[in-house]
Amino acid sequence: MTSLPERFAAGSRADFALPDAAQIEDEAQVASDVMTEMGRVIVGQRPMLERLLIGLLANGHVLLEGVPGLAKTLAVRALAGSIAAAFHRIQFTPDLLPADLIGTMIYNQRTGDFTVQKGPVFTNLLLADEINRAPAKVQSALLEAMQEKQVTIGGQTFPLPDLFLVLATQNPIEHEGTYPLPEAQVDRFMFKLVVTYPDRREERAVLDRMTDGSEPQARQVLDPARVLSARRLVQSIYADERIKEYVLDLVTATRRPAEAGLAELTPLVEYGASPRAAIFLLRAAKAHAFLQGRPYVTPDDIKALGLDVLRHRVILTYRADAEGVGPDALLGRIFEAVPVP
Repeated sequence: MTSLPERFAAGSRADFALPDAAQIEDEAQVASDVMTEMGRVIVGQRPMLERLLIGLLANGHVLLEGVPGLAKTLAVRALAGSIAAAFHRIQFTPDLLPADLIGTMIYNQRTGDFTVQKGPVFTNLLLADEINRAPAKVQSALLEAMQEKQVTIGGQTFPLPDLFLVLATQNPIEHEGTYPLPEAQVDRFMFKLVVTYPDRREERAVLDRMTDGSEPQARQVLDPARVLSARRLVQSIYADERIKEYVLDLVTATRRPAEAGLAELTPLVEYGASPRAAIFLLRAAKAHAFLQGRPYVTPDDIKALGLDVLRHRVILTYRADAEGVGPDALLGRIFEAVPVP
């Protein structure tokens, strides 16, 4: 009998050639070195670090949600340092203007001409710290950059670098002076990561490190050109037709739970995940397989990332809130009910 991985490697198309396994393994080792460098700086939080790297490889923006002090900003800095990428951090505040983000036209009195002064969005990795503190007009400016990979200044359109990634943070416990992200913008993020407290052993390691003056820095092990090359390799990872159907079954179940045998969840769902969810889930699964050194996707890759891709795309009803049912619990039911190929 064929094993599970072999079944998905064989695929349903006889004429399909898998990517070169040796090349996948070599490039995956380099990506593993990035994880190692980030791990030198950050104690624990491995799921967060892995998903930041997957976002980089799968060309997907990442939203990190967690209380202050959980090393969200430090993790992004470590990622930028390990790939020698241009990095900008913007502290989002209520008085921030779109020009502070994308740039503006500057009038030169001597020449009588206007010149373009580009803003911090022209970078490789953009850290949008406390993104929900900026007003809607700033969020809209960032939305164009995230989706179109370009910005408009003074009626002119300027492309962003080929390697451009937005990594945003928000604090879930403060609501005073915040502007909730609109659904259209949240949907642009591949992942929404819920960053949790470290365990006692990890927190002790943090305590020792931060009180004895030893704060290691991430060393460069990759460059932006190599990242773009790895992205092309990730795109070539094979996904069997059954894997694609599995992804669609999961996404469809968030919209119409009754079709997955979960009719009791229907009153709890206001809106299900968009088609972009299926695209992001498959792209992320390919990057996950790549990090394992595999040239093909298995259902385990889908299940490993499903919550992080889907939790911010499912909008629940007031009844769900009254019953204490959150997106993670509802999605857990869906993953249990949808048959695995």
